[in-house]
Amino acid sequence: MPMNLPMLLTWVRIVLIPLIVGLYCTPQNWLSVQEQNTWGALVFVLAAVTDAFDGYLARRWNQTSAFGAFLDPVADKLMVSAALIILVYLERIHPIIAFIVIGREITISALREWMASIGAQKSIAVNWFGKLKTAAQMVAIPILLFDDAIIMGLSTRLIGDILIWVASILTLWSMFYYLSKAWPLMREKTSL
Repeated sequence: MPMNLPMLLTWVRIVLIPLIVGLYCTPQNWLSVQEQNTWGALVFVLAAVTDAFDGYLARRWNQTSAFGAFLDPVADKLMVSAALIILVYLERIHPIIAFIVIGREITISALREWMASIGAQKSIAVNWFGKLKTAAQMVAIPILLFDDAIIMGLSTRLIGDILIWVASILTLWSMFYYLSKAWPLMREKTSL
């Protein structure tokens, strides 16, 4: 496994996951709720920034690898899943949202693995649905982690609630899109 900057950024993202969880598990006599929220949101944003750069740099510098292509989406899914579980624990999102997002990620990961096993992985390559879904999640989650009033008393909870529901709808939409792309092959392979 070659260690380069894109791979290092992916590993940094993985290491930040327990840090985010730990911040919300820290006793309040060490960190106040507001400090937990601020630091948790900042660490999540830092992790999201590493996500934006690792793939870009790997492609630009021609430092892509099979292991990096595997590890990057795993890191993303772990990061988002951990944050959603924290938000459910803090009662900032409805559990159905976490179920939708995590369930979609498991479903599409399994679908991609199966499609790769039959040599058809290109038919469900990442497209703009998936990218839009990811962008919506990466904006909604830190807003909900921060959970404080911002300009003119506007609540981040309200903004985050709207965005996480939009992200959930996009999540379902992208899942059905990928399943519809794979459906002809699924019917063909299961009818033999």
